[in-house]
Order: sequence, then structure tokens, then C-alpha cells
Amino acid sequence: MSSTKRKFTDSNDDGQQTIHLETVRAPTNIACIKYWGKASIPLNTPINSSNSITLDSSDLCAITTASASHKFTKDRLWLNGIEVPDASQSKRFRACVDETRRLASDRKDPLTGEITVTKDEWTTLHVHVSSYNTFPTAAGLASSAAGYAALVAALAHLFCAEETFPGELSTIARQGSGSACRSMYGGFVAWRMGGERDDAKDSLAEQVADEGHWPEIRALILVVSDEKKDTSSTTGMSTSVATSDYLAHRAKVIVPERVKICEKAFLERDFEAFGKVTMRDSNQFHSTCLDTYPPIFYMNDISKSVISIVHVYNDWAGEIRAAYTFDAGPNAVLYTLEKYSVELGALMIRFYPSVVGKKYVSNDVFAAEVAKFELDAGLVKVAEKTGRIPTVNDVKYMYFTRSGPGPVKLGPEMANIDSKTGLNTYIPS
Repeated sequence: MSSTKRKFTDSNDDGQQTIHLETVRAPTNIACIKYWGKASIPLNTPINSSNSITLDSSDLCAITTASASHKFTKDRLWLNGIEVPDASQSKRFRACVDETRRLASDRKDPLTGEITVTKDEWTTLHVHVSSYNTFPTAAGLASSAAGYAALVAALAHLFCAEETFPGELSTIARQGSGSACRSMYGGFVAWRMGGERDDAKDSLAEQVADEGHWPEIRALILVVSDEKKDTSSTTGMSTSVATSDYLAHRAKVIVPERVKICEKAFLERDFEAFGKVTMRDSNQFHSTCLDTYPPIFYMNDISKSVISIVHVYNDWAGEIRAAYTFDAGPNAVLYTLEKYSVELGALMIRFYPSVVGKKYVSNDVFAAEVAKFELDAGLVKVAEKTGRIPTVNDVKYMYFTRSGPGPVKLGPEMANIDSKTGLNTYIPS
């Protein structure tokens, strides 16, 4: 039986001119046990499994609008307000659009239930996509993870996509950016490397526990540099795989056990075990970068000073209260528990002060609590022994956040695409 279809018209009063759109906010995630190196470049699969914590998208996120219409003559993409030339030829973008559209179903009017776009009709419509990040892009804070997760999630809502197996959308996001598969879920997430299937459908993300499982977890992010990094993750991985013997040993021997330890710590809410394995894995990841030929330097002297102060802080406390991790960049992500977060924030601001009068910490309430907090004199004294001299602007900004949910659908008022013209409306501030 054929289905009834009704077209909704725009100001041109022509059904073929309708612009369908959906907007999504998607989070970044910061790996605890790192993935570094691709098993398959065409399929974008990893040489080892990994896991991460998804951060609250109300603090750091990508906001993406995906739209489709018969009036569009080609696929177009805007990133942070600037159109990407020949975006339709991008392998990553193409994979996300085409694979999500493959899962499409009929789109229905939410009020009447009438079909506005049939399942088969989607292949005749081009898409326009606009996406922007609320935090530095390509600076080692997994902006691509948020961006591609937002892209796939927005397209999934637009196309009314239906997974044929759990985690299928994460396998599509993976083709855009590997770590994007983990941003498809909230809380504590694992990326299973797969490798048993030729189509790589077993290389997918799984939620270990949702964001409500361990609500005390907090993250303090020190933005040491908001500039684009010198060596992209893609280039760095390829060079490491080709030249580092240490990387192969790490992937085969060390990482599998660390993944188990970390996920056990997630489930048992064991910060001591979590913190130790997270810091050790960050150190080893960057050691692998140094073992690459020529070596890759993602961290700088400021990054290293943060590491020293975190260890001094934990030694002074007699327990692990803070755990650092660095992705492919100099910016420090410090995991801690709520009860120690203000103390940690005060310690970091003591040694990495801000410009007077400049907004420095993302969360105003947290910033006020930190400003009132009096650090233990003994802690300050031992931290000073690291040789760190407080210097304004060594850290550009601090984000204070927690674990949060996966992609969230937003209302039409948040769209980055004009519903009449189909063009980008986002203008960077």
C-alpha cells in the first residue's frame, strides 16, 4: 500500500522548496586509556581499544545543524562560520552523510503524523551542514570528536535514521573521527577496537556507565594553547605506527590490561585506581610520541610543570586527589572529585594566574568558591619546590566541568542554518 505524503511549503509556496533541518549539541570526550594508531586507514579503525569520560556539553560542545532540501544543488558544509571548499568530496564528511542516510526512514510531521519525506526520497536531496565548537578547535581537546558526533547525530535526526544493531551510529561517527564514536554516548565510554569483521562494524563504542553512575567526577581543563597544533593526530599516528616499536608493544601488551583496570575503576568508583592508570597511560602515550621518528612533541614546559604540581599535590595529600591526562596537545585535563575540586582549582590558579579583570574560569560559581579558598601553606611550600614561578597568561583559560550525556537534540531556535535560504547563520564572535 502506498503511503500518503504531504509537502510543507516555505515562503515560495512551492513544496519542493521545503528545508528540513535538525540541530544537535554533542560533547567532547577525553580519553583515559588512549588510542594511538590506525589498524586500517580506509576504515579508520584503531590498533587498540580505549576508553574515556564524556564531558558535559553545556560546557564544551559542538553545535551542528543538518538540513536537506530539493532546492539545494549540492552538499555544503560550514565550520565555525566558514564554508569548507569542496566539502562534498571529503571522504570523512561523505562517509558520515552517506552511511547515516543509508539508515533513513520516513520523516513525519510531529503534529499530524503525515509523511513529509519518504525513506527513498532522501537520496534525491542534498544537505547543508553548519557546525561550530564552543571551545578551541584542533588544539588537543578532541574537538573533532564533538564535531563528528554532532554531525552524525544531527543527520540521524534529520533522516530519522534507525540503527540495525546497537552502536551502529557510533561506527559511522568513527569514520569521521575515531574518538567521535565515544562522544555518541554520555558518561563513561569504551571504544572496542574490533577487527573480526571485514566491514569493521565491530569497531564501535559502548557505554560502560552513564553520567549518573559516578556524579562526583569533575574535570578542570587548563588551556595552555588555543592554537592549532603543529602535528595533526592523523599525521602523528601514521608516523608513530611506521616508526615506533614501542607503540606496537603498548597496543598489544599493555593497553588491554589497562582498559580492564580503568573500566573496573569506573564501575567501582575507585578514584585511586582510576587516577593512577590514567596518569600512567598519558605518560606512556607521550613516550610513544617521543619514540616516533622524528619525535613528536605535543606537551610543552608548562604542561610538564602541571604534571609536577599534580604529583606534589597527591604526595602532600597522601592519596590521589587529581589525575592529569594530555591528549595530542599541551592542554591539561585534570580529573578530580567534587570534594577536592575547589582546592585543586585554587592550587592551579595560584601557580597559573590570570590577567586581572579577565574572565578566566568558565564556571562563575566555581570561580567564586576558588577565589575564597585559602590554600594550606604547607601545600604551597612544597609546590614551590617544583620550580614553578607563577606567570600570567601561561594558561589562557580554565574550563570546569563534569561528566555529561551524549548528543542532545536542540530546538529550531538554536539552528545555524536559515530555514528560508538554507545558508549558514553562525558568525564567530
